[in-house]
Amino acid sequence: MSLMTIGVLGIVVLIALLFSNMPVGFVMGFIGFLGFWYVRGLEAGLSLLIRDFFEVFSSYGLTVIPLFVFMGQIAFYSGISRRLYDAAYILIGNRPGGLAIATIGACAGFSAICGSTNATAATMATVTIPEMRRYHYDLGLASGTVAAAGSLGILIPPSVIFIVYGILTEQSIGKLFAAGILPGILLASLFVLTVYIRVRRHPHLAPCGPSSSSVEKWQAFTGFIETFFIFGLVMGGIFFGLFTPTEAAGIGAFLTLLVALIRRNLTWQGFVRSLADTTRISCMVMVIVAGAIVFGHFMAVTRLPYDLANWVAGLPLPAFVIVCLIILVYIMGGCFMDSLAMIILTVPIFYPIITKLGFDPIWFGVVIVLITEMGVITPPVGVNVYVVYGVAKDIPLETIFRGVMPMLLALIVCNLLILFFPQIALFLPGLMR
Repeated sequence: MSLMTIGVLGIVVLIALLFSNMPVGFVMGFIGFLGFWYVRGLEAGLSLLIRDFFEVFSSYGLTVIPLFVFMGQIAFYSGISRRLYDAAYILIGNRPGGLAIATIGACAGFSAICGSTNATAATMATVTIPEMRRYHYDLGLASGTVAAAGSLGILIPPSVIFIVYGILTEQSIGKLFAAGILPGILLASLFVLTVYIRVRRHPHLAPCGPSSSSVEKWQAFTGFIETFFIFGLVMGGIFFGLFTPTEAAGIGAFLTLLVALIRRNLTWQGFVRSLADTTRISCMVMVIVAGAIVFGHFMAVTRLPYDLANWVAGLPLPAFVIVCLIILVYIMGGCFMDSLAMIILTVPIFYPIITKLGFDPIWFGVVIVLITEMGVITPPVGVNVYVVYGVAKDIPLETIFRGVMPMLLALIVCNLLILFFPQIALFLPGLMR
């Protein structure tokens, strides 16, 4: 059996096991170990498995993951998410669709200190859906807005997906974070525009809330200050080269905890839960990364990614068309697979093709994160939709999926803009030291 055949067979078995709902990290590690064993022998396979898992769990660079996760958990349990929403609600709640637009703004703000799409969707659904229900918002609009805006958690830095992509491709995590800022603002703006257009055409979907005085609006603005301060210090420090992403994560986690203690909004029970959730999420991500590295070494020894890259690069097609075909694979795969699993499975295969064609890997990272965002709200998997459904069980799944469809158009427009105008993503990384 040729090495290429072994590589293809490994991918087929991997996908089959993933569809059986087995844990992603263990599946990738197991298939990678078996494949390496078959090609290089049992001793080499065991050595690879032990070395890769040890290096991942002892890596200083990967401490950025639990630190940013802890930062998001503290923000959730200390009520920062609710203060963000309350502030946005007072500022624009009296506008057409104001509560839905406030939800998008709060999701964008929480994404700046969270890094997870599922956590953002779950947190904001808990806070915002009861309020929109109280003001008689259409349930499809309300739930769809939360599910879609929650996807900003993996685009606006810090983002766990960017961290994993940077590790797999050996790209600068700081530059990836910077590359996500302008596309994140653009996507949030497109979400707001989508809600505004829908509500202007169908005013019954979102009745206006009560007006607030100028004094109340000024006081509400203080609800954003702590988030702006933490985000500005963390990203500013990375952008200007004052500290590394790992140091930035530590500073961000400390500042978030400090704000929670000063405000006295974090209970001992909430602190313990934040530690438990951080441990659980971080271990899950680290196992997935370790399994992906084992599988990547198996792919490398079969030379499948490099042979595929050479074959694709030699096709009589324009490079941009090839990129579009790769994006189509991500769109279809995102409908059936978890976003992190999808990226970890495909990046080792497609990354050599992208670099062979001469495209910027930072730009490609932003593109696949945007495509992945489409996957978290599209059926049949649509993880964010199921997260929102888990919070608001009385809202039918089909109602939530119906509510996210207009937001999906905003995602498509944002993807097209990034494809045709790459500088939207590359401008800020180009200014970094």
